[in-house]
Amino acid sequence: MRVVIAEDNALLREGLVLLLTSAGHEVVAVAGSGPEVLPALLGHRPDIAVLDVRMPPTYRDEGLRAALAARESIPALPVLVLSQYVEESYAAELLGVGASGVGYLLKDRVGRVDEFLDALERVAEGGTALDPEVVTQLLTRRRNSPLDSLTPREREVLELMAEGRDNATIAETLFVTERSVSKHIGNLFLKLELPATDSGHRRVLAVLTYLNNVD
Repeated sequence: MRVVIAEDNALLREGLVLLLTSAGHEVVAVAGSGPEVLPALLGHRPDIAVLDVRMPPTYRDEGLRAALAARESIPALPVLVLSQYVEESYAAELLGVGASGVGYLLKDRVGRVDEFLDALERVAEGGTALDPEVVTQLLTRRRNSPLDSLTPREREVLELMAEGRDNATIAETLFVTERSVSKHIGNLFLKLELPATDSGHRRVLAVLTYLNNVD
């Protein structure tokens, strides 16, 4: 796939380029500062953008702002955001505009090559990839929401859905059968009063409900 990388740390940026090209992907552009990001995305229209949250010149949220602006101009653009720390407000803002083709990972996840490449591919295909640490912190901040009606197991399933896991992976992680996972997902769809449409769309709606009920 064609990738644009936006990362101001030269060592990490070059490492990402090497990692992705070694995995058979094409890095069509790199950006080292906030103002470079949006022109690169609009000019190349990649299959996915891998963006740092904080970039020069202010080291605040240039990467995130570029990601949001790019998704306004290219609504289907998959975006995988990398962050040094868990910043719940940034994750919620990014994912709140639509959970299709978005991801938010901590940078140390890049070192786990198989996990990172798996997340990259899921996001590029329109799925989600939330770092488990991000999911945990989002969940602990939630109060008085429709999610309160879920059982602990249903919440575990929803957390893993938010990370972008499929039913087989959820079943393996929780040491249950795929049939049990399907049952839990069906129950949480009912409790969250999601419309009866295709299951993929309902999964996205479930993740959005999860994210939109963070204080």
